[in-house]
Amino acid sequence: MTRSAATAVAFDPTVYPVTDDMAESLFQKLVILMLLPLVRRWLHERGVKALVGANQFIYGEQFNPKGSSAAPDLYVLPGLDPDTEVTCWKVWETGLAPSFALEVVSRDIKKDYEQGPERYNSLRARELIIFDRDYAESDHRVRWQVWRRTKNRGLVQIEHTNDDRVFSKELGCWLRAVGDGVNERVRIATGVHGDELIPTAEEREAAERHARLAAEQARLAAERAREDERRLRLAAEDELTRLREELERLKRAR
Repeated sequence: MTRSAATAVAFDPTVYPVTDDMAESLFQKLVILMLLPLVRRWLHERGVKALVGANQFIYGEQFNPKGSSAAPDLYVLPGLDPDTEVTCWKVWETGLAPSFALEVVSRDIKKDYEQGPERYNSLRARELIIFDRDYAESDHRVRWQVWRRTKNRGLVQIEHTNDDRVFSKELGCWLRAVGDGVNERVRIATGVHGDELIPTAEEREAAERHARLAAEQARLAAERAREDERRLRLAAEDELTRLREELERLKRAR
């Protein structure tokens, strides 16, 4: 928890770990490395003030670090400065709970399928989306789960699907599984059906370079066209002058 975000609480000797001994898989890491900056830029460009973080403990209940904690693969804390430094987040100190959390299913299926929703409910998260790349390995697994908080029932599952995309109400965009095998990633998309992928920084830079190159090529082509037009005009003027001179010569010859 950062000093700037913390408020005064009663003395609490409880240890709230900021790390655990469970390393994330390479796939989880690669998914978040792509998705986190996309979500951060998406919210910023829409004027949404929020901290977007990953793989840090969030605790929902004081004195109960084991029973009310989760370490989302990606999370959003609304209203915070995007540059806020967080080691772990204690919901009771500010009353601020995650508006969004994403879990990428790991080898511990029970943790993500059974314990996850319960823990995020205790955190008072508004939306939890669970993505399972290996959903096809079992009939009991599913590619996407969407959980949202209701007024009277807490966090409830409102959608589960094997489609390649689901809509996040809290983010205001779609989450899409893109690519195959080891190259599969989670991207954000817009449009009525989520058909328009938000470009990564690299893709945007490549598109801008392509646009600049195309603009320069168009400028050079326009210059060449103007030069060709000038040469043709001069040639026509020279030919007209020659014809006039020839006509005068013929007149004098008569």
